[in-house]
Amino acid sequence: MQFDPPLSSAVLLKRYKRFLADIQLPDGSVTTIHCANTGAMTGCATPGDTVWFSHSDNPKRKYPCSWELTETTHGHQICVNTIRANTLACEAIQSGVIKELQGYDTLRTEVKYGQENSRIDILLSAVSQPDCYIEVKSVTLLDYSPRDAKPSGQGYFPDAVTTRGQKHLRELMEVARNGKRAILLFTVLHSGIENVSAALHIDATYSHLLEEAQKEGVEVLCYKAELSKYEMKLVSKIEWLNEPIKY
Repeated sequence: MQFDPPLSSAVLLKRYKRFLADIQLPDGSVTTIHCANTGAMTGCATPGDTVWFSHSDNPKRKYPCSWELTETTHGHQICVNTIRANTLACEAIQSGVIKELQGYDTLRTEVKYGQENSRIDILLSAVSQPDCYIEVKSVTLLDYSPRDAKPSGQGYFPDAVTTRGQKHLRELMEVARNGKRAILLFTVLHSGIENVSAALHIDATYSHLLEEAQKEGVEVLCYKAELSKYEMKLVSKIEWLNEPIKY
């Protein structure tokens, strides 16, 4: 996806009330922008970091600017707008970047399914093979080495306890038991992350459910994004580790 016009930059002052952030513009003025990320945003919202934001011309919006990317003091780019993950996943499937998800005739989004009143992010269908149910998650949590406080390259999901994510795993397991294809697609939206693991230390229930889901036939894919003020796109597959690397 492209940003037209390109994103504008400012300095992050603070994030608050989950949906709002105050930023300082290059001219020294301060304004409030909307934050679409309801998560913990650990390591993604440090005061002093550079914020890259888009602008909407919709006159009904109270806050016309939206926080899209963070650039950290380590020089990492992070997409903090989690609603972009599904768009990036769809584009990567349709362009052939995600090779494991090719050969389907139709792509639909937000389709109702399951026993727990869920909506699957992406549903792929074809006459010649079973339907493919894809749950998309964004990964932005980067581990830091305790010895030198430098990024380790180890990414984790989730960054907070997620009962919603636990529900999605249960739904995917049921899909797999019914003979259809079930995919958990991690879109890695942090330039410093080199591999991904379940965050056992944050949400043990999710981690154990994910291990069970893989045994039931749920596939795990991780694709990393290339991020800039001009565009974002998934470009390469990175490794999923059932056990994180110890640094």
